[in-house]
Amino acid sequence: FLKKDISEVIKTLILNTDEGLIGVLIKGDNELSITKLKKFIGANSLDFAETEILKKNNIIKGFCGPLDLKLKFYADNALKQSKNFVTGSNREGSHLINVNLVDIKVESFGDFREAQDGDLCPKVACDGTLASTRGIEVGHVFKLGTKYSESMKAAFVDKDGKEKNYYMGCYGIGVGRVVAAAVEQNNDDNGIKFPLSIAPFEIVVIPTEKNEGEVLSKAFEVYEFLLNKGYDVAIDDRSESAGIKFKDAELIGIPLQVRIGPKSFAKGVLEFKNRLSGEVSEIKYTDFDLIREKIDGLY
Repeated sequence: FLKKDISEVIKTLILNTDEGLIGVLIKGDNELSITKLKKFIGANSLDFAETEILKKNNIIKGFCGPLDLKLKFYADNALKQSKNFVTGSNREGSHLINVNLVDIKVESFGDFREAQDGDLCPKVACDGTLASTRGIEVGHVFKLGTKYSESMKAAFVDKDGKEKNYYMGCYGIGVGRVVAAAVEQNNDDNGIKFPLSIAPFEIVVIPTEKNEGEVLSKAFEVYEFLLNKGYDVAIDDRSESAGIKFKDAELIGIPLQVRIGPKSFAKGVLEFKNRLSGEVSEIKYTDFDLIREKIDGLY
């Protein structure tokens, strides 16, 4: 309503620390990095003040500003690059315009904002810009310090002959997160395309004839062959149509398929489909070892 760009606004954030409330000032188009601020002020705990705490201290949520608010304020360095800001007035429903840093009592300036796409590289002698990309956290490394070594009395003698406790650490891998990351990176409109190394099965044998007969017998022959060679193999012998079987195999992400139907059976061949590449080839019944070569060639 003031016809100002969001970058011309100072956001006044109120946070709880070990020693009480503090205020943090950042540009309206930036986000606060709790990690950076916590490290800068050396706080053991740091979080946003809840509504009840704000009310108790006569701070009006949504309209608070750095003028006339009796708090210690920390300001982000990016504010130094601009002037004539909009801030809250500490009165319901109103704001102040043309506020500058000289009007505000700032305890300290620092880098308190989250990095953004397009920011200048922070390294010395680097004229590049930062680019953002999405990722999935699949593991953690934890610093445990001496908490457990003290209780276990795990100690060593240092070079000065003094006994000290070991500093410990640990790591953890999120198995479920690994699967989620794999699915996100390996899929198409038909379903999951699991890498061979983590697929529920490496290969599925699909007889396309519903009734028992020569096609089904040959399918089980291929299944037993692959099973005996040590592969993780499944066979879909359900009384479903070929289309449903193909779709289900793709949906759950089995990367390789061996298809056997009446037409291919009559020709003495089976179809081998690589779900990862989309390639479909024919293999003669007399050359089952070629299936092994195709699978092994993908590792």
